[in-house]
Amino acid sequence: MNRPAIAFMEKGSGHVFQQSSICVFGLLCALFWFCLLYSPFGVFEGRTLWSSSLQISPNSNQSRIQESIPIPVVSHEPENVESESAVSPSKTPKVFPFMKTLRTIDNKSDPCGGRYIYVHDLPSRFNEDMVKECGSINRFINMCKFIKNSGLGPPLENSEGVFSDNGWYATNQFTLDVIFRNRMKQYKCLTNDSSMAAAIFVPFYAGFDASRYLWGYNTSVRDAASLDLVDWLQNRDEWKVMNGKDHFLVGGRITWDFRRLSNNDTDWGNKFLFLPASKNMSVLLIESSPFNSNDFAIPYPTYFHPSKDSDVFTWQNRMMKLDRKWLFCFAGAPRPGNPKSIRSLLIDQCKNSNSGKLLECGNDESKCHSPSNIMKMFQRSVFCLQPPGDSYTRRSAFDSILAGCIPVFFHPASFYTQYTWHLPKKYTKYSIFIPEDDIRRNISIEQRLGQIDSETVKMMRKEVVDLIPRLIYADPRSRLESLKDAFDVSVEAVINKVTKLRRDLVAGRRNNGGFIEELSWKYALLEEDEEEETVDVHEWDPFFSKPKQQT
Repeated sequence: MNRPAIAFMEKGSGHVFQQSSICVFGLLCALFWFCLLYSPFGVFEGRTLWSSSLQISPNSNQSRIQESIPIPVVSHEPENVESESAVSPSKTPKVFPFMKTLRTIDNKSDPCGGRYIYVHDLPSRFNEDMVKECGSINRFINMCKFIKNSGLGPPLENSEGVFSDNGWYATNQFTLDVIFRNRMKQYKCLTNDSSMAAAIFVPFYAGFDASRYLWGYNTSVRDAASLDLVDWLQNRDEWKVMNGKDHFLVGGRITWDFRRLSNNDTDWGNKFLFLPASKNMSVLLIESSPFNSNDFAIPYPTYFHPSKDSDVFTWQNRMMKLDRKWLFCFAGAPRPGNPKSIRSLLIDQCKNSNSGKLLECGNDESKCHSPSNIMKMFQRSVFCLQPPGDSYTRRSAFDSILAGCIPVFFHPASFYTQYTWHLPKKYTKYSIFIPEDDIRRNISIEQRLGQIDSETVKMMRKEVVDLIPRLIYADPRSRLESLKDAFDVSVEAVINKVTKLRRDLVAGRRNNGGFIEELSWKYALLEEDEEEETVDVHEWDPFFSKPKQQT
């Protein structure tokens, strides 16, 4: 029964050989075309990519080659192209939840691209309830009248013509919590979508909270609201995106009110700035610590809060044209309890000079509590002395600049290392620096200032007057058009800080890798293009050296 098959095989033996030859030839052809297609080129998902290893001799028949090579498709969509990082798991690019925000920066059609602010809707106990209980904010002063008019206080009378017609208020130096929050309500680029936010604002009245418990309360009471706040924040999805490093808030007091070192009831202030969560946030205060990196100084509020640009221009022109009777002046009181204070020495020099003017601010003296008296003296003086008071800084420095009076500082932490977002790096353009030790050696202020020629004084006054818009807070109920006020400068600086951090994270760069926190004051003085590693010995090192422990 197998015979026919055998016969067929015998009969077809020649055909088998022929068919085998055809098969071999077919395999060779297939191999040839496989090599031709896959050797110089790679085909992925129907897209032909040019091989960088392909080299063409100048003597080859290029026209023929070009006819046989498909035109490579150039893709501008990197997410569809298999790259080395896509193949290697260790190089897979990370996806961050804030990428949407970074993309808005390049959206030129959106005027708010890269500038959106998301504001937390805090429970009222963190802000509005404190305002309702304004009588208890300060033990010595009833703050209720100063919270009126969005935190500006009552309007100032202008019977002596010291002020201009509009925008002047009896503003308390510790109401920045309210002023800043109300300015934020007028910010052009607010968003309800936190994923679009360049930064996140926390409207906690940190200054009011610290102030109401400074005297007569134990540490548990003083710390309660701070602990409550960070607990509330850490349970929010917005916080978890960057662990709070994109958050910022304002405390209208000096840094030392938030830096209690122990849990002893006799120690000053609360410990808000020492909380781990607070260290991640940017905290804006009227005075920062030179030795810490989580707080940033922004200007004290002054008496002037313009509602339109023309109010500022009118005031600037007036300050440039004033005749100034006194070479220098000082408004303040001595600090007999502080042996390091130079205030008594300055007061003596003012009293003994025919070119100096003094406005004494003793306990029974009310002249210093009159904005009109203070501004009048500053307007009539060429230079205004600004020594440290109970802390490094004082509101008077901003009042003097507002009056077109060139400030004279005696410690770099009184101004230069504080308000670096708002000031030129070259402090000699707008101020005079006389080290405290020079005063202790009885250097004559009158002689030192009298050596400055009139042309230099004129240029310095121009610099001072030009600074005014950046150092004042516009009326929160309105908005300046072409000018940036202290609020605008502060928000812009926070956004830049957060954006840089985000870009560093995306690029895999270490942020603050070699950062030494105790040298924070030095980093603040660096130019934008300077690296942190360039921090070196500085002429102001003696001012910031911590006292050695006594043995």
